[in-house]
Parts: sequence; C-alpha cells; structure tokens
Amino acid sequence: MSQENQTIFEKNGYKLNVIPTDKYKTNTVVWKMKAPLSEDTVTLRALLPYVLQSNTKKYPSNTALRTYLEELYGAGLYGSAGKKGEYHIITFTLEVANEKFLSGGEPLLEKAIQLLSEVIFHPNVENGAFQQKTVDEEKRNLKQRIQSLNDDKMKYASTRLIEEMCKDEPYAIEVNGFSDQVDAITPAILFDYFTHAVETDEIDIFVVGDVNPQRVDRLCSQYIHLSERKPQVQPFERNFHVDAPKEVKEVQDITQGKLNIGYRSGIVYGDKQYYSLQVFNGIFGGFPHSKLFLEVREKNSLAYYAASRLESHKGLIIVMAGIQQENYQKTVNIIKEQMDAMKKGEFSEQIISQTKAVIENQLLETIDHPIGLVEVLYHDVIAGKTVSIQQWLDGVKKVTKEEIVDVANQVELDTIYFLAGTEVAQ
Repeated sequence: MSQENQTIFEKNGYKLNVIPTDKYKTNTVVWKMKAPLSEDTVTLRALLPYVLQSNTKKYPSNTALRTYLEELYGAGLYGSAGKKGEYHIITFTLEVANEKFLSGGEPLLEKAIQLLSEVIFHPNVENGAFQQKTVDEEKRNLKQRIQSLNDDKMKYASTRLIEEMCKDEPYAIEVNGFSDQVDAITPAILFDYFTHAVETDEIDIFVVGDVNPQRVDRLCSQYIHLSERKPQVQPFERNFHVDAPKEVKEVQDITQGKLNIGYRSGIVYGDKQYYSLQVFNGIFGGFPHSKLFLEVREKNSLAYYAASRLESHKGLIIVMAGIQQENYQKTVNIIKEQMDAMKKGEFSEQIISQTKAVIENQLLETIDHPIGLVEVLYHDVIAGKTVSIQQWLDGVKKVTKEEIVDVANQVELDTIYFLAGTEVAQ
C-alpha cells in the first residue's frame, strides 16, 4: 500500500518510509519491528514496549522521560504490541509538533528521532539487565492486561474462537502472551531477548508530516544504526480444507451468550480476489446495512449485536453475535442461511454500490490520520506486496457481482464457538 508521494529508503538493516504531507500540525514517527508469532517469545514481546517506554539511560525514571516529552511541546510517546496475520509486531509511536509552527525554531523532528534512538539503543540497563523496579511494575500491568481479557466476555469469546479454530497455527497465540510465563521473566532475560530482537526483527520506520525526505534520511543515518538482517518469514498455509466444522460450547456465569463463528476463505491482502472478499464481507456482515445486521438483529430481534469482520492477513471471516442462550440454534441457522444467500447471489446491485461506497469512505477516513495511514501502509510489509491506495480504491470499485459470488463459494465454515451462561448447564 504505497502512497503516491511516499519515499522509501532502503537503509542498513531497516526500511525508512517518508510520507510528506502538509495536512497535519504534527509530525509522526513510527518504529515497527516484526517477528513470527511464537509461544516462546510472545510474553517477552508483550512486555518489552512497556518497559522501554518507561525510561531510558538518559531519562532514568518515568517522570524524567515524561518531563522531557513535555519540554518537546507536549510530545507523545507510546509503545504497544499487536499481531497482524501470523506476525507479532512491536510499535513505538512518537508524535511531535511541527517545528514550522513554532517561533523558537527548535529542531523538534531531530529531537524526536534522537529520542526514539535513545529508547531503542540506550535503554535503562545496568550489567546486562533492565531496571528491576520497571520490569516488576510492567509485569504486574501485563498480568492485568491478560486478566482483563478474561473479564471482557466479548473479547474473551473472540480469543477462544481463534484458539479453537487455529489450534496448531501461530495465529492462535494471544498477543498479550501467557500469564503463567510472566513470573519467570527476569530483567536480564528480557534484555537478552530485546538485544536479539533488535538484531533479527524486520524493522520499518515511518515518518509522516510536513517534512523533507532527504533531511529525514540524514537524521535517521545519524541516530539509527542497525546491522543487516534477513527477516524471518512465517510460512502461510493457504490450501486449507475443512473436513467437518467444529462446534465448541463453554459455560460461564454470564447472562448474555456470545456466539462467534469462524469461516476460512484462503484469500489474503495482496491477492487478486482480496477486493471481492472485502465487498463480500461488507454485504454479509461488515456494516449496518449488511445481511447479518438486518436479518439477525433487526428482523428477528435475536441479537444485541451481529456483525462480521475480515482478518486480512489470514483470510478469516469472523462472525460475532450477542444472544440469549435459548436463541442459539435459531441464530446459527439464520447466519448459515445468510451465507447460503451470499453463495447464491441473493443481493442487489444497489447493495453492492452502497457497500463499495462505505469501504471507500472507511479507507479514506483511516488514511486521514497519520497513525491510520501508517497502519494501512504497513499491510504491504506483512504481505510482502506493494499496493497503492489508488489501486485499492480502484480494485474495490471494479468488483462485480459474479466475483463476489465466486468468493462466497470459496468460504468454508470452520468453527462455531458459543460462550453460554450457567443456566444452560442446569
């Protein structure tokens, strides 16, 4: 997904993506490092960005670092971990005011890139270990994040569906890692892993704002020094076939049942059929005008919410519905009927046009924000393909009804997961 005015510099050990635009009053610098999702490293990676954003060698406490960010006219620094397809991605985002709007003429962009290099290359380390106090605090926070997933039943049901559906695939691994692995992480083990990650991860830096690409390139050469690496590629299993769909029921003390259904399409971002899959998902369950919303929620009043989403780098369609337990079978049947209707082409040209318009608006809205733009551009890194935003928009526009039906007939039901309340057990 390249922007028309995007300049890409192939640097030593990383790629620098500069997107000059005068749309924003801020400049945004984003550091992304990706590695294959793995049970051995996921908990370490989930902890890392939070430890690193807490302090550095030069700013050895959270207070010192936050005070310096305030001096940079209230700059923001955020670290996070996420997954796209079968990859685990650590992200650092630094948002800083555009120096052109300041009277002092302070080199804010340079200071931002310098600070990013401080966070990555000069962390708060002594004798080959991160600071004990920081690691202990962030381990507590990580356990809370993992626990909060169990408390939010909507997220919990989504996670459980993926665990059941993708049992022997890396995608099943939860992005925050495993609670029972947290205690064993010492400051030395974490720093050791971090050193390895900086040497081996695929690294991309994005700079979005009213900037000069050559100047950004010079600044990055000055402050960011990495060694050459060959990014690890996670093999993607495209040729799946579901022999018999699985049905999994789990009982907890809840009042509203959570029904999640997973389908496989075998089509991912960068494939020719990806645009047709996007339109298919929009008509099936992606938007308020879609079949699931109208049939399950509006017409039959069976669900508090009913929608589907597309996992672009895994080719999965995930259906989510909040229902009363006694409506389980009826809801499953209606969802299956909507899928059959898609396979038979039972939808109008008007719905196709409406869906395309919503997809286009959504994409344009996303790239209207620097962080949204970076997320969209990053699809290319995950897929190893280059698709411009114009190509994406044109691709969606050209989708025909036949192509949508064709995609629908490739979609296979894989797993039905239902989180039911205790009265079902009784």
